[in-house]
Amino acid sequence: MVEKDYWKYSESMNSESFRDLMLTYGQDVWNYAFFMTRQAYLADDISQDVFFKAYSSIQTFRGEASIKTWLIAITRNIAINYRRSAFMRKVILVERIFYKDSHPSAENEALGCGQSHPIWDVVLKLPLKYREVLILDAKYELTMKEMSSVLGISEGAVKSRLSRARQKVAAIWKEEPEYEQA
Repeated sequence: MVEKDYWKYSESMNSESFRDLMLTYGQDVWNYAFFMTRQAYLADDISQDVFFKAYSSIQTFRGEASIKTWLIAITRNIAINYRRSAFMRKVILVERIFYKDSHPSAENEALGCGQSHPIWDVVLKLPLKYREVLILDAKYELTMKEMSSVLGISEGAVKSRLSRARQKVAAIWKEEPEYEQA
């Protein structure tokens, strides 16, 4: 679906347009939620919340950015709220205590096998502020202005974070055994 097609749904969204929105951007939203939280079950919940919010507030979409950028911004805000909630901090803490020595689940193994390149393992090791700017740049190919809008920081800060993130990835990558083989 062409980006301009969403304008005709800005007043109200019907089930067909909502389905198209989910099919077009659902994987991008889930992937970004996963990179923000590093938990598949949280990415599922966040994705549902994002599309519920998009459905209920499509009339707030002003068209200043692309619909994709708008959805990514919603995803980021919801993911941050999940991470801040006391419930999530307790669940994650309990998960680390009780499941630290267990074997990875079939879902985690499948996610690990599905990664296209080991560089994403390195990216996932970064602190959130560096991880998200790399994801927005490399995976979603957002402009500096769009990243600035999504992150709520200046374009200069985006450039600075992106540079630092790339330096950190390069430093970690050089320490990885895969780097030595390449």
